[in-house]
This record gives sequence, structure tokens and C-alpha cells, in this order.
Amino acid sequence: MIRVTQVDTRDRKQVDRFIQFHYDLYRGCKQWVPPFRADIRAMMDPKKHPYYDHSDADFFIAERDGKIVARICAMENKPFNEYHHTKKMQFYLFDTIEDREAAEAVLERAFEWGRARGLTEISGPKGFSGFDGYGIQVQGFEYRQMMIMMNYNYAYYPRLMEEMGFERENDFVSCYIQPDKFVLPEKVVRAAELVKKRGTFVVKSFSGRKELLSWADRIGKAYNQSFVNNWEYYPLTDREIKFAVDGALQVADPKFIKIILHDDEVVGFLFAFPDISAALQRHDGRINPISIVDIMLEMKRTNWVSLNGVGILPEFHGRGGNALLYYEMKKTVNDYHFEHAEETQMADTAVQVRQDMETLGAKIYKVHRIFHKHL
Repeated sequence: MIRVTQVDTRDRKQVDRFIQFHYDLYRGCKQWVPPFRADIRAMMDPKKHPYYDHSDADFFIAERDGKIVARICAMENKPFNEYHHTKKMQFYLFDTIEDREAAEAVLERAFEWGRARGLTEISGPKGFSGFDGYGIQVQGFEYRQMMIMMNYNYAYYPRLMEEMGFERENDFVSCYIQPDKFVLPEKVVRAAELVKKRGTFVVKSFSGRKELLSWADRIGKAYNQSFVNNWEYYPLTDREIKFAVDGALQVADPKFIKIILHDDEVVGFLFAFPDISAALQRHDGRINPISIVDIMLEMKRTNWVSLNGVGILPEFHGRGGNALLYYEMKKTVNDYHFEHAEETQMADTAVQVRQDMETLGAKIYKVHRIFHKHL
């Protein structure tokens, strides 16, 4: 018999059990990259995470004979619902053994949670911010997860979701880029060089972490505005932007972050992150002086790079900004002699960007799916 209980997030032991289940489930999986335990703990702490300034979330575990067999986070993102005029709940941190009864038990408890709030649909996995990664993986299980910028799950997850009546809502695709086959058409190169020569757009790089962090607010606001037409968009608060961007930039190498300026305003950005997955796997989600040193060394020796955060404000599309972004993307990959690159998690609805990337030689090799169901 399965028993589902709500986690008391004020109780450290209960929080630890919820977190540890994920690590136990994927122990020994070579493709899985453990998240930072401190990040998951922050998601579960209403005093720390800015999401709770406006929205609600609760956490549940399913147990059989005293052993956890599934877990889930049930969420009501109120600004998202207000912006899109919906009554959706979302779920995140969903993990289960290969057992439909266990998965159904914890999901049914989430359904009850949503119905009690007058919500009519469930959608997910979607996290506490756009940097948490989207979806259940449905393709590319043989490839290692790109750091903690996406989720990894066993191949039985999508089957269980479909068996329980969930349907596809949207996909997020990740593309593999082989540098010597990543070719910019001549017209793209000419367009990029022309706008740079005219001074229409200026590419700014950063000399160090202090300068980069001084731009964090402006970068965050441009990041939020760039995706205003995307399916997953909702207006983030200033505190959410700061929390997400500061977290991302703290582990970034400044030389891989570029922004595009127009009249001294940030209108575009390119975030590139050397792949530190191997170091993250060695330290099991723990942050300490040894793991920090290892992560910094891995940044220098890795031959993979993630391009996760490529965008330009909608009003500047078609004015040479996109060409400049692709030009700088290729320059980043080539100048630092990476052997492999990944464009990480593009929404399926971003049709033009996907077409552009495929034209440039990028190949889809991982797909994550957002599932939904009426309650």
C-alpha cells in the first residue's frame, strides 16, 4: 500500500529525505548530473526563494513500506495565470521508480491540491524560474545531461505520463553543434559585419566578474523582455530576475558572456557556459572548498560548451541583431577551441530560431516535453 504525505518544509529531516530520493534513484546513472543540494533546498524555503513572494508550492512524497517511491512539487504560479488568463497548476521535481501505482499516487495528490485552489489543468515539469530547466526528457537518453540547465530522467517517464492520460503541450529541443560544421552563410557574416561597422549594435564583453555583476540587473531585464512572445513567458519581478541572473552569473566565466547594446541599452545577449558536468558528478551536489576548486579547473579543461541564453528584444529582430548573435556564437565556439557545443533548450514555439540554428548546421539531439492534463 502506498501512503502520500506532505513535506513539512520547516523540518530539515523531511526536506533532506525529499531531496535525497532523487540522488538515490539516479545513483550510478552516467548521463545524470546531480543538482546542487543547496539550490533544491532554496526552492523549498519560502523565506529564501522569490517565487513565494507571489505564488504557492507544496511538496509531497509517496512511500511504500516506509521507503520513498515517488515525489512531486505542486505549484500555482499566479502571475503566469494572470498573464495568460488560465487556471493552470504546474508540477516540478517529479521523480518516481518504474511503477505506475507510485507515480499515480503522488500525481493524484497534486491534482487534489490544484482542484482545491480552483485550478483546471496541470502542466509540467516547469520550475521556479526559466533557469531550472523544462520538461521530461523524451529523446536523447544516451547523452549526458548538460549540467543543471536541464533535467534528466529515465526512459520510462514519458511512457508512464502517457499511460496516466497526459498529453504533449510543448517541447524544448537542444541542438548539438559540431564546430567545423557550424557554418554561417555569407549573407549572415556580411550583415553582422555591416551592423558592427555602422555602430548600430555594439558587442560588449566583460573584463572580470565584478564588471559582469554590475550589469546583472540590466542583463536580467533584457533577458525577461526578449522572451515576451514565448509560450512560457510571464513577467518576472525584479527580485526574481536578480535571483536567477545572479545565480547564473556567479558560476559564469565573464569572457563567455556577451551583450549587444543599442544606444547603450541592452537589447541582446549571449550566455555561454563551459560544461562542468564532470565536476558536478564527482561531488554529488555538494558545495565546499574542494568542489569549488574542482569546478573552476573543469571550466578550463572541458571541451564542451553550452549556449544557454541567446536572445534579442523582439523589436530588434530583422535589423541585423540576429546575424550578429550568430556571428558571436560561432566566434565564441571557435576562439576557445571547443570541440563540442550545445544550444540548450529552445522552445518548440521559437520557430525562427530553430530554423536558423538548423540552417547553420546544428542538429536536434535531445528533446524535453511539457505534459499537460485536465484536472
